[in-house]
Amino acid sequence: MSVHTHEDFLQEAIGTLRQTGVRITPQRQAILQYLIATDSHPSADEIYKALSPNFPNMSVATVYNNLKVFKESGLVKELTYGDAASRFDFDTQNHYHIICTECGKIRDFHYPRLDEVESIAAHITGYAVTHHRMEIYGVCPDCQNKNGN
Repeated sequence: MSVHTHEDFLQEAIGTLRQTGVRITPQRQAILQYLIATDSHPSADEIYKALSPNFPNMSVATVYNNLKVFKESGLVKELTYGDAASRFDFDTQNHYHIICTECGKIRDFHYPRLDEVESIAAHITGYAVTHHRMEIYGVCPDCQNKNGN
């Protein structure tokens, strides 16, 4: 089994974008690198704040527009949770999220046994299932420690 580095993921993502005719700008590359390197599921504002010191001419709209391009190219998933700002995830393979109800932090976890839920749902209901999403909510260890739990 080969181990992918952040650089491997970046080059694959750039290749995907080029195949769809998307020009690779320094801002696009920086946003992609940020998404690949982080597992915090950042919002567009968080990406903007992290990158703006290196790209003073970049706007929040630039970040949003690039995230839309990445989403349309299948490189990122947009995660929406109620009224909170959308968050973006570079890992588009099937996985699940656990969300802190105190600070909003999101962590990934994999539980392969749940993958069969789609075929079971299709069998029971007759639906042509396209995808599923599961979220688990709780209080993260950092917030538990802050609250003295």
